[in-house]
Amino acid sequence: MKIALVICGCLAFASLSLSGCANAPGKPVSGDLPVVPTAISDFNILYGQNCSGCHGANGQGGAAIALANPVYLAIVDDATLRRVASNGIPGTSMPAFARRAGGLLTEKQIDVIVGGIRERWSKPDALDGSVPPPYAAKEAGDAFRGARVYATYCQSCHGIGGHGAQKASSIVDGSFLALLNDQELRTIVIVGRPGLGAPDWRNDVPGRPMSPHDISDVVAWLAAQRPQFPGQPYLSESNPTGENR
Repeated sequence: MKIALVICGCLAFASLSLSGCANAPGKPVSGDLPVVPTAISDFNILYGQNCSGCHGANGQGGAAIALANPVYLAIVDDATLRRVASNGIPGTSMPAFARRAGGLLTEKQIDVIVGGIRERWSKPDALDGSVPPPYAAKEAGDAFRGARVYATYCQSCHGIGGHGAQKASSIVDGSFLALLNDQELRTIVIVGRPGLGAPDWRNDVPGRPMSPHDISDVVAWLAAQRPQFPGQPYLSESNPTGENR
């Protein structure tokens, strides 16, 4: 009988001890536990941490184009969005985000970002019945013809020779052109930069949309303005400070 009482007493003490530990001050709760980065699947978190710095809050654009531009989403397919997000664009400011390409995101997280962009910001009537130029060029442009295209469609805002005017800044600045490849230039010409007041290919000249050839030619003209060594401040090999830059 005494042994049974002792056992019961020990069990009761153990139960009270465990109950006390469960309610002990400082014991972490589920919300306190760190989230494994690869387990994050919320679009708002993934976009905010990886995309908003360049593409702007809510996809409105910033250093890079707006992803919340329905015209852009109407000409680009999901495979391209996924490839760019995963692999980046070599030689530009767009980095690779997929883990297999040196980034931090899983394939599932890339899919969440691409799907979220499409679901939130695309519009079925974005083109309003218009047939846009193809996203990727089907033929090489001609820079000589592109100079005339520029004068017709772009000069009124960006000034003679693309060096900027009252309405818009220079688009032949070497540092600017060094940050964009030809496809990025083409994309901007087609979809515009709504946040900066730059129209898409349909509205540079009212009632006279740019043709696919116009797009390719003006991109070729812009690419021809890209310096071989962007950012080089000296016109010769001599360096007044004795430093190599």
